Amino acid sequence: MGAACAKLLAQNRAKVVLGARRIQKLEEIVETIRTQGGAAEYKAMDVANRDDMKAFIHFAREQFGRVDVIFNNAGVMPLSPLNALKVEEWDTMIDVNIRGVLNGIAAGLPIMEAQGGGQFINTASIGAHVVVPTGAVYCATKYAVWAISEGLRQELQNIRVTTISPGVVRTELGSDITDESAKGALRDLRKISLSPDAIAQAVLYAASQPDDVDVNEIIVRPTASAF
Repeated sequence: MGAACAKLLAQNRAKVVLGARRIQKLEEIVETIRTQGGAAEYKAMDVANRDDMKAFIHFAREQFGRVDVIFNNAGVMPLSPLNALKVEEWDTMIDVNIRGVLNGIAAGLPIMEAQGGGQFINTASIGAHVVVPTGAVYCATKYAVWAISEGLRQELQNIRVTTISPGVVRTELGSDITDESAKGALRDLRKISLSPDAIAQAVLYAASQPDDVDVNEIIVRPTASAF
């Protein structure tokens, strides 16, 4: 989803800065954007590392002078029943899905307040609205993203906050599932999954509104989805 968003935003004249752990993937996306005439940079970082995130956001400001939109999109989803006691996987979801968003806010909020405006777009999930078996911890992390985003929105007067809640999308999310029953359930769901481009369109819509219009939440489901 991040790649699709970066490409679409760049096509619409945004200057984008991409951050993730996998350098090769970042290089490929940035090269594609530049080949198409867009402006893009990248920097390696781990969203769960507060110093990494701060360095990344400051790098973005150094490159383009402002930080108008921060899209906190990183997430992991190693689904499993609670009685499987995959506690290390729980910790990873908490670190990436919750702390990653908080780190993005901590790094970007002082900059946005100093420049008088900006926008956070945070990826939650349909799992922020409904809980399913094997998804208790994952859904809890996405409920947390929703709550953090809503609290941030209420506290700020000149900074916009948007939560994007996708249904099932054709992405790498879930590739780290080690529980066999959860793998099977996700395979079935992916039969009606959305293209990442659908989420990119939602992000573009939220980001392209006038400064006095704050689209607080967008839920994007496959038409055939039951939940």
